[in-house]
Amino acid sequence: MTATRAEYCVIACAEAWRDNGEVLASPMGVIPSIGARLARRTFSPDLLLTDGEAMLVGLDGTPEGWLPYRRHLTMVTGGRRHVMMGASQIDRFGNQNISCIGDWARPTRQLLGVRGAPVNTLNNPTSYWVPRHSPRVFVERVDMVCGVGYDRAAAAGPSATRFHRVPRVVTDLAVLDFATPDHSMRLASLHPGVTVERVREATGFELHVPDQVPYTREPTSRELELIREVIDPQGTRNREVPVAGKAEL
Repeated sequence: MTATRAEYCVIACAEAWRDNGEVLASPMGVIPSIGARLARRTFSPDLLLTDGEAMLVGLDGTPEGWLPYRRHLTMVTGGRRHVMMGASQIDRFGNQNISCIGDWARPTRQLLGVRGAPVNTLNNPTSYWVPRHSPRVFVERVDMVCGVGYDRAAAAGPSATRFHRVPRVVTDLAVLDFATPDHSMRLASLHPGVTVERVREATGFELHVPDQVPYTREPTSRELELIREVIDPQGTRNREVPVAGKAEL
């Protein structure tokens, strides 16, 4: 049985919510959304899922409860949400930019804007999903800080570090985390078929690489069945990470 790179990415995203308990999973992007739903169906049954509006939904999308914005914000500010956002730029300490490229006063590219990134990163765990791992995204210094990284949170003091945590960054090549003494980015696992050298070439700063780098865990046959037949039978995951070279299970 074979698994595509996209399906390894789904597994890596799902693992971000392992052992989270009863928290609100807020995935942004197709593959993170599939991952959150897979986690809820398998190893994290207490996760809360939302329709993106004001309802908590079950595994089949049926409304299970009401989540007005006021209660949503209460969960955010109390650390009871784990969001997985995108990143137009991210640096070695997890500072993230989704606002602009170039100087803020005269940017060369206008992006989404800061939006809720500062509140997300300072008040609840925030992971990231990057569908195209490249030096344009993984940069030495972000052009504007939207999501707060470990170095800036530490500099701001206890009020910023109380709930601040960046569990992982998932890309189409690898899984990265910040499990180093100075909280700089570390290569945690490689997706099958990817080499350490390829990840280094696609990263615009010096990445911490352990002596032994494991591969991202394989999806089980049951997980593949859920992904392909129940959660994403239309194969929308392959639009974010196209099928190109399959890894044998």
